[in-house]
Amino acid sequence: MAYITLDTKKLKSNFDYLNKLFDRNNIQWSIVTKMLCGHKGYLMEVLSLGVKQICDSRILNLKRIKEINPEIETIFIKPPAKWNLPDVIRYADISMNTEFETIRRLSEEAQKQDKIHKIIIMIELGELREGVMGDDFIRFYENVFKLSNIKVVGIGANLSCLNGVLPNHDKLIQLCLYEQLVEAKFNKKIDYVSGGSSVTIPLIANKLLPKGINHFRVGETLFLGTNVYNDTPLKKMNTDVFKLYAEIIELIEKPILPSGELGTNVEGHSVELDEKLLGKTSFRAIIDIGLLDVEPKYLTPTDPEIAFAGASSDMIVMDLGENSKNYKVSDLLEFNLTYMGTLRVLNCKYVEKKIRK
Repeated sequence: MAYITLDTKKLKSNFDYLNKLFDRNNIQWSIVTKMLCGHKGYLMEVLSLGVKQICDSRILNLKRIKEINPEIETIFIKPPAKWNLPDVIRYADISMNTEFETIRRLSEEAQKQDKIHKIIIMIELGELREGVMGDDFIRFYENVFKLSNIKVVGIGANLSCLNGVLPNHDKLIQLCLYEQLVEAKFNKKIDYVSGGSSVTIPLIANKLLPKGINHFRVGETLFLGTNVYNDTPLKKMNTDVFKLYAEIIELIEKPILPSGELGTNVEGHSVELDEKLLGKTSFRAIIDIGLLDVEPKYLTPTDPEIAFAGASSDMIVMDLGENSKNYKVSDLLEFNLTYMGTLRVLNCKYVEKKIRK
């Protein structure tokens, strides 16, 4: 069975680096754990770091977090659906919202459970994912403030996740101005201006982050050490907290080009043949992981001498060239993963999850 490892030492190093960065800039931050897909062992490692607030987009994951440590403050970072409102109130201390009718129902459910539910209202800043339109937000806040058992604790925005709209000083100044307008008009204190995520971190070092932004939601940079703004590694951070290992289950020298009448493969693609490779061979290794688990485009072999030759539902074929490293059947090949690769693998029940202390 293929497996993925989480290196606890490297994770802690990344956490400490970010914690100091945010502390120096008077920013509160919350760890986004949706990448971990509710894996109890991995969640326990994150909670052991001393984090005070966790974000997730799945209620089942928030439930597991509360089971591990009921004192952790949890944030549901997706507009709630009608069917899961009772569990949102039960397991999320805060939820992010954009629909008044949903918040009204949250108010009713909070009354039933005798709770005060906190919300962050998301504002649209051009990314065109979740967010109330700017022309409507004053009226929106006015109506929400009338609801019982609901406490507005923040204003937030999402950028870069759908269309790749990057955060910049002007975009985030808009968010700060919205917060100032709400406080001035309604004489209400808004605790969180949640405009920060992994992609916003470089603005801190470049002194482009408006002072009003005081809350970040960070997942990718913590777990992968990535400068999401330009998709490069961040200095002083580990990019290999997670690693994937897959066993070689066949290794035979074979022709590089297929033979016979060609149709389409399992993905519906037609193979294009390079006639220069006719008659040439290479060592081809089949590993015990496939498209059902992860797409090769999200993986990078740590050995630069090997390359992907193709993939089907349950197997990936690697080209080992002349096999200069003398790989053999049952050896493990090691891979680094992108964000989407890590997410896919961690969500796959067929890949074992291990912790490396």
